[in-house]
Amino acid sequence: MRTRSAWLGAVAVLAFIASACAAAATPTPPPATAAPTAAPTEAPTAAPTVAYKSLKIGVVTDVGSVDDKNFNEYTYKGALDGAAAIGADEPAVVVPKAAADYAKLIGDFATQGFDTIVTVGFNLGAETTKAAKEYPDITFIGVDQSPICVDETGALDTTFGCKGDAKTLLPNYISLTYQEDQPGYLAGMVAAALSKNGVIGAIGGITLCGPCVRYIQGYELGAKSINPDIKVFVAYVTESDFVKAFYDKAGGKTFAKTFIALNKPDVIFQVAGQTGNGVLEAACEAGLLGVGVDVDQYLSIQPPPTCLVTSAEKHLQVTVADMITRLASGTATPGDNLYDATNEGIGVSPFHDFASQIPADLQGKLDEALAQMKAGTLKTCPSKADGDPVDCGRLQ
Repeated sequence: MRTRSAWLGAVAVLAFIASACAAAATPTPPPATAAPTAAPTEAPTAAPTVAYKSLKIGVVTDVGSVDDKNFNEYTYKGALDGAAAIGADEPAVVVPKAAADYAKLIGDFATQGFDTIVTVGFNLGAETTKAAKEYPDITFIGVDQSPICVDETGALDTTFGCKGDAKTLLPNYISLTYQEDQPGYLAGMVAAALSKNGVIGAIGGITLCGPCVRYIQGYELGAKSINPDIKVFVAYVTESDFVKAFYDKAGGKTFAKTFIALNKPDVIFQVAGQTGNGVLEAACEAGLLGVGVDVDQYLSIQPPPTCLVTSAEKHLQVTVADMITRLASGTATPGDNLYDATNEGIGVSPFHDFASQIPADLQGKLDEALAQMKAGTLKTCPSKADGDPVDCGRLQ
């Protein structure tokens, strides 16, 4: 997510409005600790740090549950891993009942002596931006988000003038971003390898969603690396309605049925949140194969979709743990911190029920592509010169 994108501006408006009034809630005790996960380190930082064993970490998830096998759970497990790795106390976690709770829960942690607050997902971006301005001595780690548009003072700018440099004005805001075209590329390789009719599809939530576009761009290039003649049909659920784009399972199923009837793909990649879960349901009912997004959806959707082959993943648990260890060692950097193949930030999920149907040479091709991504020699998205509507090359 980028502060200069139209999509992020629209998300900021939604998040800002949703958080206008905050419901009362207090932090709850965390569940049991997970084992630590080793992770790489990067360059030194100007972000505030404290003695690592004294880090007091709080996690504010998005609405839902902390055991959702999705963003909330893997972010929290990453915080547990990071805390265990540096010898800090187990993080506390709170789960909002509604978006209106975001500000209150972040504020509760801030006023109760927490010096590191992790917020989960782009929905919390606006409130995290405001909190970073209000509490400059507290470090905020925003997962899959960036500092929302700020003015010259570092305050949230709801007019989207964006005249301030958030990285400079809010050095206590550390954001975790991901190179979505890379896991999309790997997912596209799987789709093409399993396609029998040489036609595959991808359905995104909305074109204003930069990560959605990047996932699908990578998917198409990855598919063509396996079969240069493959046809890749792409459609987006809506051009302007974020609820339809990401929170309408029934609508996604209906949209996918029409998409399937028109294009006749035999594999479909969904990049549309809960709406995309409806896409997967339609794919399964039509006897097609499905590809999930962000996390291993074989685990996050219960019961698992019967046609789900794999998912394009952001390694949330690994990357959150990494950032906490970097923060403790003084090597975290303010602003956007990119996770990609070079630092174990992305990948594809196991094949689960389809393991026996995977072509014998596919895993080797996936491993080779991942190695090339790590080496920086594989192009996984179009460049601006190719007419790319989202400059995904800006991260490579």
